[in-house]
Amino acid sequence: MKRLWPLFLVVTLLAGAAARDGVDDWVARTELPALIVDSSVELRDRNGELLRVYTVADGLWRLPVSRADVDTRYVDMLLAYEDKRFWHHGGVDAVALIRAVMQAAWYGRIVSGGSTLSMQVARLLEDGGTGAWTGKLRQMRVALALERRIGKDAILNLYLQLAPFGGNIEGVRAASLSYFGKEPARLSPAQAALLVSLPQSPETRRPDRHPQTALAARQRVMQRALRDGVLQAEDIAAAIYDPVPKQRFGFPALAPHAADRGRARMPDRQRLTLTLDAGLQARLEDLAELSLRGKSERLSIAILVADHRNGEILASVGSRRYALGRAQGFVDMTRALRSPGSTLKPLVYALGIDQGLIHPETLINDRPVAFGRYAPQNFDGHFRGEITVSQALQLSLNIPVVLLTEEIGPGRLMAALRRSGAAPVIPGGKPGLAVALGGVGVTLRDLVQLYAGLAQGGQAVRLHMVPGGGAPGPRIVSRSAAWQVGHILSGLVPPDGEPRNHLAYKTGTSYGHRDAWAVGFDGAHVIGVWIGRPDGTPVPGVFGGDLAAPVLFKAFQRLKPALDPLPPPPPETLILGTADLPQPLQRFRGRHAVFEAAPDAPKLAFPPDGARLALEGGGLTIKLRDGAPPFTVMADGAAVLTGQYSRQINLGPVGNGFINLAVIDAKGRSDRVQLQIE
Repeated sequence: MKRLWPLFLVVTLLAGAAARDGVDDWVARTELPALIVDSSVELRDRNGELLRVYTVADGLWRLPVSRADVDTRYVDMLLAYEDKRFWHHGGVDAVALIRAVMQAAWYGRIVSGGSTLSMQVARLLEDGGTGAWTGKLRQMRVALALERRIGKDAILNLYLQLAPFGGNIEGVRAASLSYFGKEPARLSPAQAALLVSLPQSPETRRPDRHPQTALAARQRVMQRALRDGVLQAEDIAAAIYDPVPKQRFGFPALAPHAADRGRARMPDRQRLTLTLDAGLQARLEDLAELSLRGKSERLSIAILVADHRNGEILASVGSRRYALGRAQGFVDMTRALRSPGSTLKPLVYALGIDQGLIHPETLINDRPVAFGRYAPQNFDGHFRGEITVSQALQLSLNIPVVLLTEEIGPGRLMAALRRSGAAPVIPGGKPGLAVALGGVGVTLRDLVQLYAGLAQGGQAVRLHMVPGGGAPGPRIVSRSAAWQVGHILSGLVPPDGEPRNHLAYKTGTSYGHRDAWAVGFDGAHVIGVWIGRPDGTPVPGVFGGDLAAPVLFKAFQRLKPALDPLPPPPPETLILGTADLPQPLQRFRGRHAVFEAAPDAPKLAFPPDGARLALEGGGLTIKLRDGAPPFTVMADGAAVLTGQYSRQINLGPVGNGFINLAVIDAKGRSDRVQLQIE
């Protein structure tokens, strides 16, 4: 009987308290613990699905939950097993308490403690023990006060949120997500019974560590529920095919970079909703990992998807994986400043169209050119001669776009980029011609925002991740210029193995092979892809077309089964061939560029320019290098020899004084020198 005295003492003290001060006064003077429970911050997607959950300060998973969020069968089983008279007692069940005393007297040990759910909540709120008589008395007093001050529903909600379920899991919602991988709104009878049984002994009944003990406890709850009419016999039979979980599910951790940023922006919000789509986010995170499988561990990747019709960001993958390592996975590469390579070229051509400098069918010269000391080169080192603007953009040639930038002005290019919503950073502060080739710092988000504006007919689109955060921006370029550029980009050949679906896209590779880009759009969505090393070191051999473009096409495939068509041309769009264009638009040539001779053009090796020669009655002999024969030699504008195949030619007497000598090869290329003959 020595083991029974605490229980008897609790009953005696409770009666004494009632007799001395009166129960009402005793309860009224009760100081309650804090009733506001710290819960995990959760982020949800556009459809209400969980994206990310954070632990509370003490490392516990404790999600906000109420009775309305939980399967009614679970609540019924809980009350039938733990507290049958919950809705009728005032916090302390005298019947259960007397029964516990009588059972203890009969069996010589405590069989049941007589605790109500209200008393259990009191213990959970104060993190108190269950055995000491002082603790039991305190639980009774707090339970009575809780009943009077907050009511049954609030007490039940507190239990649903605070009940321990093993490890660092608290609350039925966290437990359901952890053990079953789903919300507790729909539970099988076996799942509900397991959750009812766990709080009684959360560590020894953990199904991931003690499955047999958990199974036995679940069975006891189900048998009690069957006896009380909460379950039917067929529910018990079906439980045979519903094993207890052998391991815990991980809590959702999608879009970690975006979630961290959203939480930092709104630290007081317990629940945040983003425009992201959880299913798409998961598919693209999988694509990011798959795309770099077998490649250097130092490589990272970023993917950004948006609906350019309203600016909503649907998916944001910030790195290869959100983890420490050589790829610096905690760095959000959708917001890192990088060189965009050739991805700004469509904007340059759109501005050129708007300013009346070019048309897609305008001929532009791709040949060596210099702007003072700056002499841009094409990526492959070759020159194509006269080609159309459309071809120059599709081939991503450097010289034509620099010629055009020189006419437009780098400042105007940067102003247009800022109108799109981007925030470019110029090394040194003053833009030069190299900005057209990537000599500026932008983010993946900047580029996606720019291309969203082009896809929207030249109207800037403000990308946003919080619902309702978008607003129309200013005009970047005209409708017709935006359409013309999009039409050109939709004619690009897709990467090997990808469908020719007329996706309007552009690739880019930054100087030194540090960044590989691909950005594209259809009639509804825009996607940007970046691949490289977060520390900015070169990746030898990396090209946007080879590495990033296939990921772009696969991202669209994971977004939807088929592309939305691009819009038709606006009525004001001028669609003509080169020969039908107005004369000023048929050919473009930079006004201030100095074109250089091609490397294999003919050269007068002898005599050199500015030479003074004394021929003493003999003829003038010239020597040629490079060029394609036959050659034509001209002196002061008149042809003196034609059809020459030799590279050493004697011109005969040419007289004294100054003479302008020129040689023209079979391809029309030339070289000239000025001589003084004595």
